[in-house]
Amino acid sequence: MTRNQNSITKTVGTYFVLGAIAFLMLFPLLWLIGTSFKSPTEDIFTFPPQLFPTQPTFENFVTVWQTEPFGQYLMNSAIVAVLTVGLNLLFCALAAYPLARLSFNGREFIFALVLATIMIPFQIVMIPLYVLAVNLGLRNTYLGIIFPNLASAFGIFLLRQALKAVPLELEEAARIDGCSELGIWWNVMIPAIRPALLTLAIFVFIGSWSDFLWPLIVLDDPDYYTLPLAVANLAGSFSLDWRLVAAGSVISIAPILLLFLFLQRYIIPTDVGSGVKG
Repeated sequence: MTRNQNSITKTVGTYFVLGAIAFLMLFPLLWLIGTSFKSPTEDIFTFPPQLFPTQPTFENFVTVWQTEPFGQYLMNSAIVAVLTVGLNLLFCALAAYPLARLSFNGREFIFALVLATIMIPFQIVMIPLYVLAVNLGLRNTYLGIIFPNLASAFGIFLLRQALKAVPLELEEAARIDGCSELGIWWNVMIPAIRPALLTLAIFVFIGSWSDFLWPLIVLDDPDYYTLPLAVANLAGSFSLDWRLVAAGSVISIAPILLLFLFLQRYIIPTDVGSGVKG
């Protein structure tokens, strides 16, 4: 076998293995989407599994949408996700700026404490958070759902690293022009770390949209239910009709799939030093 043939064989083998892994990763999603379009006459649990329906129908989606107020649930999830993203970006950027650009005693110690909170599981702090949310009157409110996600250690870390990469010349030029510290943060730093902000926004949006545990704890009013809670209720409402549960799940995950597919190209950071002449 020649060297060229050996290279082609390795390439084909690599793509085959990667394709098989990708299929195994996507199989549950494909099964979910296929099940949501199956008619009542089609068997769901077959071996080998049948991914694609023989008689596709939108009846499952119509039944779910007419039976449950999915429009309200969709609106609730959108409000919570958008507010969570906005507040998280604001507070994380404000916290990351002094940790990255200002010199003061205890800066590294404070940053270490922030990072240490990543190792604390949410299940440990959810009871104190719930007690605090109840005492603040945040139960059955949008702010109560957002409350634990106002800022995150991961977001502070991500934005701090991005801020540290901003050239010092941009900051010095802004100071010469008479910018205040807040002006430098808003007019220089925020535009320079836009890719990192967008990356964090995507992660926060996906996490907020798919969050189930905290809304389940802090909500008991169906008027404030988000989509994950609505999908969980479908199992009881339709006596485990997996076609309808799958249709509700597809409605729930479709927005974040579309968002990720549309914005994934913006996740790659750009050159923050492009505004500096050599």
